[in-house]
Amino acid sequence: MSQGDVRDLGKVAVLMGGTSAEREVSLMSGGGVLAALRSQGVDAHAFDPAERELQALRHEGFARVFIALHGRHGEDGTVQGALELLRLPYTGSGVMASAIAMDKVMTKRVWVAEGLPTPRWQWLAPGEQAREQVMAVPDQIGLPLIVKPPREGSSIGITKVSGYSQMQDAVTLAATYDADVLCEEFIEGIELTCPVLGQGATARALPVVRIDAPGGNYDFEHKYFSDDTGYRCPSGLPPEEEAEVQRLTLAAYRTLGCRGWGRADLMLRVDPKKNDRRIFLLEMNTSPGMTGHSLVPMSARAAGLSYERLCLLILQQATLDARAGLQGG
Repeated sequence: MSQGDVRDLGKVAVLMGGTSAEREVSLMSGGGVLAALRSQGVDAHAFDPAERELQALRHEGFARVFIALHGRHGEDGTVQGALELLRLPYTGSGVMASAIAMDKVMTKRVWVAEGLPTPRWQWLAPGEQAREQVMAVPDQIGLPLIVKPPREGSSIGITKVSGYSQMQDAVTLAATYDADVLCEEFIEGIELTCPVLGQGATARALPVVRIDAPGGNYDFEHKYFSDDTGYRCPSGLPPEEEAEVQRLTLAAYRTLGCRGWGRADLMLRVDPKKNDRRIFLLEMNTSPGMTGHSLVPMSARAAGLSYERLCLLILQQATLDARAGLQGG
């Protein structure tokens, strides 16, 4: 991309920080993106919605927005809706896809309706979290299982439950982050992630990353701050399995209506006794991390795409849901 083309992008705001439980990670992601865009000649500026009103984006002459926010009010469709009203093109998925992907229960419903594989689950609404209802969950989906808030990311509020005695505390913890609680079948095996760039038929899956966390515990600390977690990219999977992970990821991405970029988290169930190596979709991230430990830049590097060029490519795809309505200033 020439300097002239870069100038055509105009004044760019990198949204970072915000008010979610992932604020700290967002600041790290945003700082990396900001430096990368500036290194490519983009007129990029940091903008923290927790400290400034979004209307200032219009008043200060910003032409487009790179969303480096994570979690609530960042990748759940709310800030996307505000930017639609401001008529400022933004990176990543639109309002509907962002809202659905942020809600793991709604995501599962869509995927199941489309025949895509995801672990069995049970949803506990606020009025369904009494002890007898909580204790009945393992009878439905088995042990061990995972309990988590359905609208948080980065493994926040998640518990792996191995016995009935842990259930109530796990549900109570998840409910501190979200009124609803998602209980999900635990899949034993290999943790994988696969990024996607683009939209619709032209979207492409990047190389799969295999995650080797200590004790299989890929929690918040191991995601962002620990050097103990191992990553393999290339993944080391047989070529046909790598291709199947990419196929399922693209299907999951397109089914939700995602665009721009995203990253699916998956599990490959490994049961040597049954010769079982089945792939399950866990969730779709529509504003993935872009820190030094993040997985999208790692996968992009394996595909020959530098961090700086990745950020620029994502920014170039900034758009609006309501493109047809953009008449006048």
